[in-house]
This record gives sequence, structure tokens and C-alpha cells, in this order.
Amino acid sequence: MNKELMEALDILEKEKEISKETLFEAIENSLMTACKNHFGKADNVKVEINRETCDFLVYAQKEVVETAEDVEDDCLQIALADARELSEKVQVGDVLNVEIKSKEFGRIATQNAKNVILQKIREEERSVIYNQFYEKEKDVVTGVVQRYVGKNISINLGRADAMLNENEQVKTEVFKPTERIKVYILEVKNTPKGPRINVSRTHPELVKRLFESEVTEIKDGTVEIKSIAREAGSRTKIAVWSNNPNVDAVGACVGMNGARVNAIVEELRGEKIDIVSWDENPGNLIQNALSPAKIVAVFADPDEKTAKVVVPDYQLSLAIGKEGQNARLAARLTGYKIDIKSETQAKDAPGFRYEDYVDDYAEEEYEDEAYDAGEYEDGEYEDGADYNEE
Repeated sequence: MNKELMEALDILEKEKEISKETLFEAIENSLMTACKNHFGKADNVKVEINRETCDFLVYAQKEVVETAEDVEDDCLQIALADARELSEKVQVGDVLNVEIKSKEFGRIATQNAKNVILQKIREEERSVIYNQFYEKEKDVVTGVVQRYVGKNISINLGRADAMLNENEQVKTEVFKPTERIKVYILEVKNTPKGPRINVSRTHPELVKRLFESEVTEIKDGTVEIKSIAREAGSRTKIAVWSNNPNVDAVGACVGMNGARVNAIVEELRGEKIDIVSWDENPGNLIQNALSPAKIVAVFADPDEKTAKVVVPDYQLSLAIGKEGQNARLAARLTGYKIDIKSETQAKDAPGFRYEDYVDDYAEEEYEDEAYDAGEYEDGEYEDGADYNEE
């Protein structure tokens, strides 16, 4: 019996990651509960379990009294004559350990003891699962789509289920049961029914984590993702910086023939990704962020966090982007409120001195360092509109 118990504990420890010590404590508590149910009290009951052999002993500590008439409580006292049958050297006033046979427990007491053990196992299992996923909070995991719960989606993460709420879903994505997807763990809460895990497909950190897993240089710290701006399902811009002058940050993220970025685009169901170089100079950073549009001049005010940008007339719609998306993402990426004007508009603007803009930029050849995983679509927009991160 002891061998079978040890094997059962080994299986529980391996499969459910519950320590043997916790299980031994659960068994001890269950025996104490059984004694309390059987005798009505268990204040003087002790349980000892050998951790090596699984042998256990349940005994009650009873005070030895002179005669049976002196016994006021059978659970706490024992007559000298009865005590001498157990130990010849015992004297009146001594405390004698009297063994309790667990086989004598009634059905209800035994059932209650069993429930105590099962409850402890369930609590420990929930605790282990919570700790496991709490460590993965703010990280990306792979899950299997189970079913739609209203407009939310239940995702199986292995030992636990997560919920992909409607507001964390990309509107263009439709999933089928058994489909494997990557999700970003937003929050893990401990509840009486087990851990509640909320995940996201729209969070910008999802893209960041995917790059970290796909690009070795980001994982080892050679390349850093300095900033990221995302409109889930449509387009993402990320600004990267290399700590090693011999490593091209943009090239490392793009990969050979675009292999690395294309793997991420595929995971994001075709979402376009622009990778641009980070620059400490806000003017250069804004110029990079507005890629693929060519920039004539940038005037950035670091104190006010505003920037005025001049682009060629034929590049205005490209710089602003479809429904203002390119300018909006550039504003989020840089943290600047960006006002984009064409050269014609800028020259006609009151108080505008073209040479103030062009002096620093006219001689520079702007090299497009952005990689676009899809195609840009031009559109018609209101000239000179002011697009910002709001």
C-alpha cells in the first residue's frame, strides 16, 4: 500500500508539478479532519508521515488518570489500568500517545478526508498554473482556437484557457476552431475558479515580441526596437537602432530576401510593416518615420514636440497616407505633432521663409531605409491637413 502511495505521489508531482511535501501535508490535514469528524475533536491528535517510506502514524495524546471514574473525556484522558496495557512504565499524570486506527473511521469521516486531499490538489494545481502563466505575462504564446463565446474567442494555451476579448481582436481576422495562433498575454488574474488569462492580437507589444523571437540580433541586444506604432490589421511602423556599427539594424530585421519580416507579416495575416532607422536627431527621425515619402525639409521643435514638414508636391498624398495613416503612425512613432505641407503650400504660407527649411536639407540626399511588406496606396486628401497622434 505504501509503495502504491509513493508511486501516486510521484505521478502527481511529475504531471501536475505539485511538490510531494505539499501532498504529504494534505494527507496529514485529511487525517486530522477525519479524526475530528470521528471523535468530535482533534486538538490532541498528532499525525506523523515518514517521507521516505510513506508509513504514517495517527495518535492521540492522553493524560493518564487513576481510575476509569476519573476519566472526564475519553478523547483527552485514559485510566491507568488501560494505559498500562499499552505501556507498563506509565504513571498517573503522564501523557501517553495512544495510536488511532484510521481503518476504524466511519464512511463520512473517510469521505471528508478524501475531499480535503482532492481540494488541496485542485488548489495547488491552480496555483501552479497561475504562477506558470504569470511569469509569461507581457509575452507571446502560441494557442489553439477552441470556440467563439459570443463575440469573444476561447484560446487553449495548454494547461489553461485564455479569452481573446472582442476589443483585443483585429477586425479583419477570422479564426476557425483548432487553428494555431500567437497571442500576447495582457493580464493573468488569480480567481477562485482558477487563473483568468486575457490575451490580445492588437497590442503593439505583440509585434515587438514577434521581432524578438524572429530576429537574433534583437534577442541578443545588438539591435534595439526604440519605438513602435501600430494600427492593428493594417500597418505597423517600428524604429530600430544598432549598438554595433557593423550591423545594419533595418537589414537585420528584414532578413535575407525579407524572410524574417515576411514570417511576422504572415503571422499577422498580411499586416504591412515599415522598418525605419532610429535617430537621436528628431528631424532625421521624423524624416525616416514618414517613409516611403521623400522629404524636402523638416523643422522640429523639441520643446513643443511639434514638427513642420515640407514634401514635394507629388509626394504629399504619399506622406499623409491613406486616411492620414502614414502621418498618424509617424506622429505616434516619434512623439511629435506633425504638420505636413507641400512645397507650393509652404512657399505661399504667411511668414514662411523657404531658406530656413532648405538650408540644412537641400544638399542632403534622402535614402529610403524603410521596408514595406505590402504596397502603398495613394489617395486624395485635404491639402495641408494637420495629422497628429490623436
